[in-house]
Amino acid sequence: MDWDQEQLKGKLAELELEHRDLDEVINTLMSQTDFDQIKVGRLKKRKLALKDQITSLSGRLIPDIIA
Repeated sequence: MDWDQEQLKGKLAELELEHRDLDEVINTLMSQTDFDQIKVGRLKKRKLALKDQITSLSGRLIPDIIA
C-alpha cells in the first residue's frame, strides 16, 4: 500500500495516541494492589508493537539523506 505524507501523518498520530492511552492504562493497573499480571503483560506487548509501528512510519516520513 502506497500512502501519501498526510495519510502517514494521520496514521502516526493515531498510533501515538493509542500508545499514550495504553501507557495510562498500564500505569493505572499497576498502581492497584492486586493487578492482573497477564493482562499487563499483554498490554505491554501491544504497546511495544505500537512503538515499532511508530518507528517504522516515522522512518518513512523522514527522507533518506546520503551523507
